[in-house]
Amino acid sequence: MLVSALAAPLAFAQPPRRIYRIGWPAIAPRHAFEHLVAALEQGLRDHGYVPGKDILIELRSAEGKMERYPEVVQEVVQSKPDVIVTGPNANTTAVKAATQSIPIVFAIGTDVIGEGYVKSLAKPGGNITGLTWDVGGGTVSKAFELLKEAAPRISRVAVLYEPPYHVVYRRAVEDGASAMKVSLVWLDSADNFERSIVQAVQERANAVYVMGGPRLFGRRAEVVALAAKHRLPATYVNTEYVDVGGLMAYAPNIATSFRGTARYIDKILKGAKPGDLPVEQPTKFDLVINLKTAKALGLKIPPSLLLRADRVIE
Repeated sequence: MLVSALAAPLAFAQPPRRIYRIGWPAIAPRHAFEHLVAALEQGLRDHGYVPGKDILIELRSAEGKMERYPEVVQEVVQSKPDVIVTGPNANTTAVKAATQSIPIVFAIGTDVIGEGYVKSLAKPGGNITGLTWDVGGGTVSKAFELLKEAAPRISRVAVLYEPPYHVVYRRAVEDGASAMKVSLVWLDSADNFERSIVQAVQERANAVYVMGGPRLFGRRAEVVALAAKHRLPATYVNTEYVDVGGLMAYAPNIATSFRGTARYIDKILKGAKPGDLPVEQPTKFDLVINLKTAKALGLKIPPSLLLRADRVIE
């Protein structure tokens, strides 16, 4: 009995398990990417962590206001998390400028070597690594090809962009348009999406290609509604646009990418250096088509295109 009494305190003397902290500074309002938070949480569970218990995701949002984002980044960096997760380049660039010591894992980087985030995909170096959205301009060209199949009569496409993505993908967009024999109208979305769409119509565009960007993504339902209002067939850079009524998208699944960041987080928390972890490129692209939207636009999607779709919304 005495031995048991002495042993009991020792059983409770084990140090508590460390609680890790993941910083996530975002530009878009949280409601716009709640599914991405859930994806990251599931990824962490896959690696044995319990979100809210032994690992905390500390997300701070600029609520769609770009001017507030530097302040949000500073708040996250000053809280000294174990790892910082970023989304598109606009996020990563600001965080990179704010810290060269805290590990950074991007979930949807684009042109990551050209942007100076990593030295190479195989050996990133520095404090940044993660998953890219792109595998080159072929993805963009394919999106044009698929849009032309869905809407054969289009002849002039308005490219709704958010800087700096028009710079990174301009050549790919132009090549894709040229291959499909359509002309382009380049429109900076700024914050007035309706003005941009009206301008597209005034410049005789009869289709839209919506590029990437956190502000566009955060207000995707508004962008989709405007395209529908002006009866413009549109293809989008993320499948989430199709889920809220967009016509079609050909792109990697970004929820899968955010879930995949957990692999990097797990390795970093176990001692790996970000610079030693190779950057991962997407291997699967989803073609998603909204038949309800196609019908509203008077489009008959070819059966051959529907057969290639990964998901059809009816």
